[in-house]
Amino acid sequence: MRIALESEGWRVFESETLQRGLIEAGTRKPDLIILDLGLPDGDGLNYIQDLRQWSAIPIIVLSARNNEEDKVAALDAGADDYLSKPFGISELLARVRVALRRHSGASQESPLVNFADISVDLINRQVTRADENLHLTPIEFRLLAALLANAGKVITQRQLLNQVWGPNYVEHSHYLRIYMGHLRQKLEADPTRPKHLLTETGVGYRFIP
Repeated sequence: MRIALESEGWRVFESETLQRGLIEAGTRKPDLIILDLGLPDGDGLNYIQDLRQWSAIPIIVLSARNNEEDKVAALDAGADDYLSKPFGISELLARVRVALRRHSGASQESPLVNFADISVDLINRQVTRADENLHLTPIEFRLLAALLANAGKVITQRQLLNQVWGPNYVEHSHYLRIYMGHLRQKLEADPTRPKHLLTETGVGYRFIP
């Protein structure tokens, strides 16, 4: 596969683990990612979800998992395309070209986000306030990352619940109220009058830098 891609003029970099793949995506800023779901340090679905918190780099999944549920799960997590093994190299190259055309012109996102005295490192999952480390739970961080990825936009409660907790939780709006309260306590200067993590009554939430 590497030879076929390089013969088309593309430079190819390989990463063997989920964590290394995230770091490479943040530092090299590739035009496209080809992902196998079977990673030694985690499931490829987790990689997609983590990357989508801060980047829209196209992802094509190559996997031996060929049932419909696995394909839907990968696409819902944020993959752009899914190709089951075994596959033809010509088909892969065609899908790569389509994904690159679709993504051409899109700006690359930064894995570092700053607002007020808060700094968020989306790759290393670190949050600091006035240079002091803050502890966020995995759910709190995932919720914050989803808001940061859509800065200035209203995100509906269902969208956030689906993205952070999964499709089985889209009716559990009380989860959002609880965890938004946690984030405001940790990140807002005055949690009772938030300036960055805003509620859009009856709709959802909005992050304002």
